[in-house]
Amino acid sequence: MAKVYNWQIGREMSYPYEQAAPKRQWAFVFNINRCIACQTCTFACKATWTFSKGQEYMWWNNVETKPYGGYPQFWDIKLLTLLDESHRKANRQMVWNSAKRQGEQRPYGTYEGMTIFEAAEQNGLQQEVALGYEPSDAEWSAPNIYEDTATGLTSAKGATTIASGSLPEHKAWFFYLQRVCNHCSYPACLAACPRKAIYKRPEDGIVLIDQERCRGYRKCVMACPYKKSLYRPTTRTSEKCVACYPRIEGKDPLYPGQPLETRCMSVCPGRIRMQGLVKKNADGSWAEDRQNPLYFLVKVAKVALPLYPQFGLEPNGYYIPPRWAPRPYLRQMFGPGVEEAIAAYTAPSRELLAVLQLFRTTQQIIFRYEIIEGPKVFETTIQGKKWQMYNDTVVGYGQDGREVTRVAVEEGLQVRPNKHANSI
Repeated sequence: MAKVYNWQIGREMSYPYEQAAPKRQWAFVFNINRCIACQTCTFACKATWTFSKGQEYMWWNNVETKPYGGYPQFWDIKLLTLLDESHRKANRQMVWNSAKRQGEQRPYGTYEGMTIFEAAEQNGLQQEVALGYEPSDAEWSAPNIYEDTATGLTSAKGATTIASGSLPEHKAWFFYLQRVCNHCSYPACLAACPRKAIYKRPEDGIVLIDQERCRGYRKCVMACPYKKSLYRPTTRTSEKCVACYPRIEGKDPLYPGQPLETRCMSVCPGRIRMQGLVKKNADGSWAEDRQNPLYFLVKVAKVALPLYPQFGLEPNGYYIPPRWAPRPYLRQMFGPGVEEAIAAYTAPSRELLAVLQLFRTTQQIIFRYEIIEGPKVFETTIQGKKWQMYNDTVVGYGQDGREVTRVAVEEGLQVRPNKHANSI
């Protein structure tokens, strides 16, 4: 295997192909704290891409309830178990060395365990380039299994209600995890395909499957740890999220020539989603682009974290972790930057609070933002420190430099005129 640098785990790692980076990378940030699991995103994707015969159980976008939910069922628990078994055999541990944090190269420290590529190499798997498994039909059958199911429920003897919870961590908890293909920098699906039917577009980093070359061997299904490559029995080929690439290319008649957010992003009523294109350097690192909202959220505010970075795929999907969930669970899922991310979200800086208002305000991709400062409107104490809120206005600009959105931090108050009496 070749050696490539993965900035999310802070070191070089094994990968079947040499380092290659697109000019720009499609990426997204999801704010878990805002999700209400309405599944509007799920059905927007289903109605657009997977409504045909053979796609009945194919959900490119899904929202699952953690800790018990998953589609396919228990996908992350099963992969983590396989990875843990590999470490035990090799007498190693899946640990992070946070003391090695160093700027952009190692923002979360160094992951000293094995990735799924290195675990396969260590185990001597001759036919597989990545540690993985193929889910059974039963595991694909229920996309909403364990929805709204909490863990840690406690109550006093004879009580008719459960014990109440409070921040910073709830004893009884669950949260919603929104998932699409992460269009990884080092995709396991691409690495595993014996037909070389899977490729990463150089212009935007979107990972696609060439349906003419695919023969349905399902190696991609087995290798992808996030299980976002799915087999379609009617065509005997694999399919996956295509990041709504016609919209990214500016071919949607709504805004001709302008890159638009994907269908799942553009319909979100909870305003949890932001999507964009980030500039990449030749070595795969993010080029500095301070006024790009995604760059700010991931690299500057460090409020958004990758999903299971220890798998080694360098996913381009990032999440603002839920404030109320146990920290050890979140560290396993998002890495060692969890405490810093939650602290940043709990008491957001003036700039972060403004950027958070940009989520889902326009279907056009925002390439740059600026903040127009406003007056102070609120002051309080958060975790013993003074916190102030300003009614700033944040302006977002599209690819052509034109303004596409403008929103204030403080929502406007609409007063119903007396002539419109409230009635039942």
